[in-house]
Amino acid sequence: MTAAHVLADRGNVEVTLCEADARLGGKVRSEAFAGVNLDLGPDAFLARRPEALDLCRELGLADELVAPATTAAFLWSRGRLRRLPAGLALGVPTRVGPLVRSRVLSPLGVARAMFEPLLPGWTLGDDDALGALVRRRLGGEAHRRLVDPLVGGINAGDTDHLSIDLAAPSLAAAARSHRSLVVGARRQAAVGPVAGGPVFLTLPGGLTRLVEALAARLTAVGADVRTGEAVTAVAPTAGGGYLLDARSGPLDADAVVLGTPAFASATLVAPHAPRAAAILAAIEYASVALVALAYPRGAVTRRLDGSGFLVARGEGRLMTACSWASSKWAHHDTGDDLVLRVSAGRAGDERADSLDDDALVARLRLELAEALGISALPSEVRVTRWRRAFPQYAPAHARRIAAAEAELAARLPGVVLAGAALSGVGLPACIASGRRAAEAVLDQIRL
Repeated sequence: MTAAHVLADRGNVEVTLCEADARLGGKVRSEAFAGVNLDLGPDAFLARRPEALDLCRELGLADELVAPATTAAFLWSRGRLRRLPAGLALGVPTRVGPLVRSRVLSPLGVARAMFEPLLPGWTLGDDDALGALVRRRLGGEAHRRLVDPLVGGINAGDTDHLSIDLAAPSLAAAARSHRSLVVGARRQAAVGPVAGGPVFLTLPGGLTRLVEALAARLTAVGADVRTGEAVTAVAPTAGGGYLLDARSGPLDADAVVLGTPAFASATLVAPHAPRAAAILAAIEYASVALVALAYPRGAVTRRLDGSGFLVARGEGRLMTACSWASSKWAHHDTGDDLVLRVSAGRAGDERADSLDDDALVARLRLELAEALGISALPSEVRVTRWRRAFPQYAPAHARRIAAAEAELAARLPGVVLAGAALSGVGLPACIASGRRAAEAVLDQIRL
């Protein structure tokens, strides 16, 4: 949608947006639930990257943005909830005092992590795995209880198999800026573009507001926006353009932006760019189930004094995270029900996929009972399954994507990739990929 927005706003480009689903927005979905408009996909975007904030400004939404009501968060580790310490940079501890007081790490784990600035310097490779780097610098305990739950949770992945440059670019930058990862992360936080400002922002009506505003803008400038319009083939024509086989009939195009998942893009380009197709088809995806539950306030015996909790690997839990929506966001604190968003599933753990909705909810309710003391039945439940939703950025992912894009440029000039499969799952990264795709199209058609 961002690529379509950039192109359509020029005024001299005819844009047709084909969405196979019945609704726009992909994983961005907000629905009425327990008296609030609840996000059933991402519920915020990273404010320390400019792309999403800039798009909100373009669409007149910036004044509506709000930050979380609390920045406190917890970790389920060793059989209980433990408050995550202040001063974490994607799990890398930058302050000794809060880390010691949190007791998230053992005394030995704290000592090992805080010894890191005294270790000999090292050179970060072009695309190292995040897990190996963190264990080498901070020790296995800091990796297992801090970095992996945070970064692995964001990407629904295993940090031992995720590229640091793509899964945690800010940590990669910190590692390259100083011989010490801890010192680099501390300095980066101190001089960042919004140092001291909110880390995350959202729209009170749900992030679907952004999708709706984009759709309205596209329609206003004359773009042809189609839902339920799957494209099953993209073929070059003798005149240098492309013929698309769409559900409603053939479409002619001078250029094509593929904002589809990697496996779908692979199918579309395979007849004409087999190497690019093979690279895209090889990208692994993780599936996640998000279960929203509403409870009467009296049913929750523990004070929800934070945004929620993460679950470290090896804890014997199905859930990977629990967001306390009613305390995380002031606009969800309606005074009636408490709303929780519980996530299950990540790369290497497909147990949630094997359970039907009733069994999934029953298992997660047992885990919530242990963590939060909830024994009552929820007043409302909604299960959303995001199958093959999170691309896994293996080491060397960026080089492989570059090779795929090079073959497309040679064999299918004007066919451009965009979306989460390229360089990041968050909204800012996806928006950035859409803008890059639009610029590549403009270069191709020389407008």
